[in-house]
Amino acid sequence: MIDVGKKEITTREAVVEAKVILKSSVIEMIKGKKLPKGDVLEAARVAGIMAAKKTPQLIPLCHPIPIEYATIDFIIKKKYIRIVTTVRGQAKTGVEMEALAAAAMSALTIYDMCKAFDKGIIISDISLLKKTGGKSGDYIRKTSLKP
Repeated sequence: MIDVGKKEITTREAVVEAKVILKSSVIEMIKGKKLPKGDVLEAARVAGIMAAKKTPQLIPLCHPIPIEYATIDFIIKKKYIRIVTTVRGQAKTGVEMEALAAAAMSALTIYDMCKAFDKGIIISDISLLKKTGGKSGDYIRKTSLKP
């Protein structure tokens, strides 16, 4: 692991997006909460938050850091669902990995709950949109998925 011992604790935030491409008919099922496994988006939200909290157990050499806030938002389009995760905490290192893990796990949960109705689901475009805090300063991606 990288030595972060001499770094200062600052407020860190990361925003990540991901895209899950599904058949329009499956998206309608999700919107109507008609899938047999239950409410897809609420399950994906909980899974994402759990992944953010467990990131150091999932990714080797990732520092365990306190997370003070994690949220998952979904923007539903005709052929895809855009996932936007935000993670915040006070730490000596960034929360990007936690936000990325949250987006990935949310996407995987949507996949799992919908795979019986769409064999061609695609998870794509998992990317960091923004990070704040720390010595290296802020980062804002110039392009993102359009909602």
